[in-house]
Amino acid sequence: MAVTQAIPITRHPYADGSYKKMLIDGKWIDAASGKRFETHNPATGELLATVAEGDAEDINRAVAAAHRAFEGPWSKVKPYERQALLLKLADLVEKNFEELSQLDTLDMGAPISRTRGNKLRVLGMLRYYAGQATALHGETIENSLPGDIFSYTLKEPVGVVGAIIPWNGPLGASVWKIGPAIATGCTVILKPAEEAPLTSLRLGELAMEAGIPPGVVNVVPGYGETAGAALASHPGVDKVAFTGSHVTGQSIVKASAGNLKRVSLELGGKSPDIVFADADLDAAVPGAAMAVFANSGQICSAGTRLFVEHQVYDEFAAGVGAADGARLRLSRHRPQGRRQGAGWRSEADRRRAVEGLLRAADRVRQRRGQYADRAGGNLRAGDLGDLLQGRR
Repeated sequence: MAVTQAIPITRHPYADGSYKKMLIDGKWIDAASGKRFETHNPATGELLATVAEGDAEDINRAVAAAHRAFEGPWSKVKPYERQALLLKLADLVEKNFEELSQLDTLDMGAPISRTRGNKLRVLGMLRYYAGQATALHGETIENSLPGDIFSYTLKEPVGVVGAIIPWNGPLGASVWKIGPAIATGCTVILKPAEEAPLTSLRLGELAMEAGIPPGVVNVVPGYGETAGAALASHPGVDKVAFTGSHVTGQSIVKASAGNLKRVSLELGGKSPDIVFADADLDAAVPGAAMAVFANSGQICSAGTRLFVEHQVYDEFAAGVGAADGARLRLSRHRPQGRRQGAGWRSEADRRRAVEGLLRAADRVRQRRGQYADRAGGNLRAGDLGDLLQGRR
């Protein structure tokens, strides 16, 4: 049985229902179109904020600002100075981490225990990137050509980076994109997920407070098909760094062809847990039972499938079912919320999709008389897939 612990949560000002602008060239501005969109607490449906909705024109403005900074004062900032800026940003993130972790939880639905548990990782990444600012260098190369020739390589910043992140870990994903760009002397335009834009905007505030010059870090919230697509295809963007689905990743590769952008892709998968007959089931059962629920299931490394050797299948399946029921608790992430193992999906339509899957699974279980050889009427491979295929 899981033990819960009461943890007080103070609501962050970013979650007060007010209007949040986008960050371009060191200024907080409205979208060129004047459009706004809402972001809601996925556990309660409560309005957290209205947000400026960026599109192609806002991306144009952000790219122009990033180019001005890259070709202007930012190009003269020395590695040691970039390091100092990142260390200052890390200090500010550490100082405000409680607020940031609550904001992640409220905006995208992760358990508060998980967002708070990311502290060392997030701070470690920022300070690692700070160290890299002075550690990157080229090489001198021995040359075999006749004559007195000196050969060397020089590592230079790529230029303007377009960064697109998903909803499932806004703070960590934002740091992954912003940190390396600053360390290497690039400028960056961050397009956060429309489902969870608030932490990225707050991090933009902290970047300005740290003294990072205008135009170096720009944050343009908006939808993937408008702002994201415009960023991926923009001829003024030199590199795209994307974390998200493989389908969107394929679109970004195609969009990058216009000016042969460099592309970094971290794409989602369908990760299985594999359990052999000689496994320690006392360890494997609880690990597999919770694998798919990490971060409310919103993580690319979640164990969303189980491959179990047939000799231990029945014992393992029964154990997983019992472990799930005993350990899972849900929280609405309100003040005086509890430390939980599972939170809420980040968007209402995703919750509806999951509820539909559960109903489908229940219908299959009702047919379990056909599978009397399975302990507890567990599903054979393909049963749920066959049922879902009929729903498409």
